[in-house]
Amino acid sequence: MKIVFIEGPGKRDTIKKYLGPEYLVYPTKGHIRDLPAKSFAIDIDHNYEPTYDIIPEKKPLVEDLKKRAKQADAIYLATDPDREGEAIAWHLATILDLDKDALVRTAFNEISKKAVNESISHPKAINYNLVNAQQGRRVLDRIMGYKLSPLLSQKIHGKLSAGRVQSVTLKLVVDREKAIQSFVPTEYWNITAELKKGNEKFKADLIQYQDKKIEIGNKETVDKILSVIENAEYRVSSVKRQVTYSKPPAPYITSSLQQDALSKLKMSLSAYTKCAQSLYEGVNIAGEGKTALVTYIRTDSTRVSLDAQFMAKDYILQNYGEQYAPKKFNEYSAKENAQDAHEAIRPINLKYTPEYLKGKIDEQYLKLYTLVFKRFVASQMSYAQYDSLTVDILANEYKFRASGKALIFDGYTKLYKVQDDDKNGINIPDLVENEIVEKSKIITEQKFTRPPARFTESTLIKEMEVQGIGRPATYAATVMTLFNRDYIRTEKKALVPTELGIQVTEYLEEYFKNVMDIKFTAEMEKQLDNVELGEEKWQEVVDKFYKDFSHQLEIASHQAGVAVNKPAPEPSDIKCDKCGAMMVYREGKFGRFLACSNYPQCKNTKRLNQGKELITDTGTCPKCSGKVVAKYSRNGKLFFGCSNYPKCDYASWDLMLDEKCPKCGANLYKKFGKANSIICKNKGCDYVKN
Repeated sequence: MKIVFIEGPGKRDTIKKYLGPEYLVYPTKGHIRDLPAKSFAIDIDHNYEPTYDIIPEKKPLVEDLKKRAKQADAIYLATDPDREGEAIAWHLATILDLDKDALVRTAFNEISKKAVNESISHPKAINYNLVNAQQGRRVLDRIMGYKLSPLLSQKIHGKLSAGRVQSVTLKLVVDREKAIQSFVPTEYWNITAELKKGNEKFKADLIQYQDKKIEIGNKETVDKILSVIENAEYRVSSVKRQVTYSKPPAPYITSSLQQDALSKLKMSLSAYTKCAQSLYEGVNIAGEGKTALVTYIRTDSTRVSLDAQFMAKDYILQNYGEQYAPKKFNEYSAKENAQDAHEAIRPINLKYTPEYLKGKIDEQYLKLYTLVFKRFVASQMSYAQYDSLTVDILANEYKFRASGKALIFDGYTKLYKVQDDDKNGINIPDLVENEIVEKSKIITEQKFTRPPARFTESTLIKEMEVQGIGRPATYAATVMTLFNRDYIRTEKKALVPTELGIQVTEYLEEYFKNVMDIKFTAEMEKQLDNVELGEEKWQEVVDKFYKDFSHQLEIASHQAGVAVNKPAPEPSDIKCDKCGAMMVYREGKFGRFLACSNYPQCKNTKRLNQGKELITDTGTCPKCSGKVVAKYSRNGKLFFGCSNYPKCDYASWDLMLDEKCPKCGANLYKKFGKANSIICKNKGCDYVKN
């Protein structure tokens, strides 16, 4: 009997199907040995030597695997093909007392018959550079967790946690929220000329003055420009027509697939993680049994194998024709901080098309697989081609530009659309240089800059990738940890830091600048990559960090009066209907809620989306001069009503402001929704302020 140790039980049946009855496939269900939970287990004075114990709940499993290993003719350590998997293989080898250089390590980038059998036929020695990179990360995380988390709990309150990647990720959310709160809108104006040649009309935007980019910040500047261009001659100064090309997007890596699953499929992080893991380990296909559909899902590489490229080319030729298969395979460069250890995420076998699998696998799996399938095939298709036209028009020294493009050859867009405007066409008449066009009218538009958008789960993961924080295997887990610790919450699908999250971030920024420095954290990731490459020792990476960290820890722990008191909750103007005390706003796991200020004597709470009145005094009722307050309807929609209801039935979806309309003098209203604009509702008045 030959025994193959794997991590997750989800792929056992898939692997057994390919190996045959002489192999026993034994799942360890993750790590079997780790730093003990109840002691520090890092010997700072002896080169940061870690002490590992068998995880208590895994002891029966370890005894069983030892017995089975003694009876085995051959042992294969087929844990996941990453740092964690390599470390688990090393722990297994240590427990089983295998020779340090024994050829027992095997790993599957894809769980297909060819890949599994080829890997089993060519086992290797354990890669100790990978093991050491994982050890360095684990020791760093233990030092931070064991030393810093108790300090947070002492200085702030409760059982709090900090982490090397977790804390800087929280900082991203907090910094974004502070930027939004402190944002001051800046006025700017757009000027567009509506022009025509004969009966053909087109629009051109003002872009330059005297060959320099123009920025218009107020109405006075607009009026000055209008005085020059209103009666000017509009002459075509250049016509540039060319064929442009659009390269297909690279196949998915972990972060980009997570982002599209969250934004396009509206999956939660936990749902995505489950679906992606199942597609890699194997899903039940009706009539075929458990089959793995995609390659390894934790990768930062856009590289694909030559076999996969030929597989894609055959599929493209059969289904789309020769013109859609480029003569030379498309290649994609890896990002600067990419480990490039695995292929991109792609289908294992293109015979499993989304159409073939429809009705044969769970619909959630099918949706995610369809994304992977189309993106991979498209990445190997021909470029899309466009007829692009750019026309510059001069009015005295002011330059206007009109541009457009029309699709000539759809290429990869036949399968995979990146933008919705690819087929808009060129709505510009045929023009030649020095031709005079007629001005129909000038359109001016006042705008104000908007604050940066709050992160969503998808955009936060993208930012983590851009900043070099964490690695593909940690993105989703890090964000979920922030939720579990009540450091962030969602508000209309956007991420908002809680009071506690802000508090923890501000404390860490004051006393642990390196821990909260994004560049420092990204540099540490690079150092761990260097350990993996054998260019640095993990103990040296840890030592560089610990020297500064221990000094900061000493200062923070002895600093008098540094305890941070939880800020007083925001008061409301709503009385508790149980004891009569005023209610206050508090933060909870599921967002904001109202709680009685008389807590713990009174434990009354109210959700904010159940039609209860909110705190905002929004003015005077136009019907009875009572107070207007914000409320929520039964379906959760915001509206404004009179506090004297039911005696007064005034209600409006829009908020009446004290501000008067500059056109007609009536009260202005603020509309809430996708575009929070201010409008005049007076009949016949069209005033709008965005």
